[in-house]
Amino acid sequence: MEAARSDRRIPSPPLADVPESRPTPLSATERRAFILANTRLQRPPHTPELQLHLADEITPIWRLTEEALAEIGVPPPFWAFAWAGGQALARYVLDHPQVVRGQRVLDFAAGSGLVGVAAMKAGASHGLCADIDDFCAAAIALNAEVNAVRVAFTAENLLDAPPPDVDVILAGDISYENPLAGRVRAWLAEAHARGVMVLMGDPRRSYFSTQGLRPLAEYEVQTTRELEDFAVKRTGVWTFG
Repeated sequence: MEAARSDRRIPSPPLADVPESRPTPLSATERRAFILANTRLQRPPHTPELQLHLADEITPIWRLTEEALAEIGVPPPFWAFAWAGGQALARYVLDHPQVVRGQRVLDFAAGSGLVGVAAMKAGASHGLCADIDDFCAAAIALNAEVNAVRVAFTAENLLDAPPPDVDVILAGDISYENPLAGRVRAWLAEAHARGVMVLMGDPRRSYFSTQGLRPLAEYEVQTTRELEDFAVKRTGVWTFG
């Protein structure tokens, strides 16, 4: 997962039913199989027209701690959840397809690929999902497939270079820790200065600053108290301006 999401909460019940230790990273085929075995197809509450392979309390991955996952070569599965900022951003794109129609779109810190998939459903000409977690490649491919769209994927840390040549950057849930949140904001501001449309979705987390931003929409996004501090998160979509 993109480093900007490193402190998000995932369920941490006791170590139980822990799979046998695996010292080497999982292959691409094994990552795909792991996702299929540990998630189920669901419709995120705020984007019911889309389906994603997600974890919940009845899927095996929900019962595993981060330590247990690490023993089998699996990073924290942020790709397995539809986070509030991503749901709000996807909803905005689906309701305002003119924002992405015919455009080259980057879904930054993509996770499950929810936002990138929504952009393609809304008529984007090309979608690139970026996330430094290799598991996201498998998750996004599965989610694109079930929604009958095509997206590209990169695991490069895009923050190490100038923003890519795209028309729109969509960034959900990117303000989880400092100073990384500031670094991401500066990178997005650079893209904006070059003429790229930048949209951010965030439920006003600790390191999300609205300074220099203009609100576009606000939603009441259903989530779960296993992941967030509230069952419903008031979540905004913002742009520079």
